Amino acid sequence: MSAKKIPSNLKYTVEHEWADVNGDIATIGITDFAQSSLGDIVFVELPEVGDKLEQGNTFGVVESIKSVSDLFTPFSGEVLEVNNKIVDSPELLNNDAYGSWMIKIKISDKNQLKNLLDAKKYEEHCETSH
Repeated sequence: MSAKKIPSNLKYTVEHEWADVNGDIATIGITDFAQSSLGDIVFVELPEVGDKLEQGNTFGVVESIKSVSDLFTPFSGEVLEVNNKIVDSPELLNNDAYGSWMIKIKISDKNQLKNLLDAKKYEEHCETSH
């Protein structure tokens, strides 16, 4: 299965999260590849505003009719905002994975950006990870 669309302005994790970095704020969600692999998403669990996250650790869970998947933090930082719309309507992730962000965090270490993939590398990763 190839990833349908991979916006070039975002950064990606190997676990299929995307991050839109603007200064020291990162908006984070799951990729189109992730939502299409999961199938119909029925439940999302996200952290609380003010929670401190560590890069590579889990920050929540996405549950579909097929499976449960952990969400992994692309950056260490503090949760500034949580998108409660997708908690209330998880199917929004299936409709528009890149338009349905999950959390916004204040990045504590911008050097962690180098651990993420650009769109081309992420596309290659998707092609080899099915």
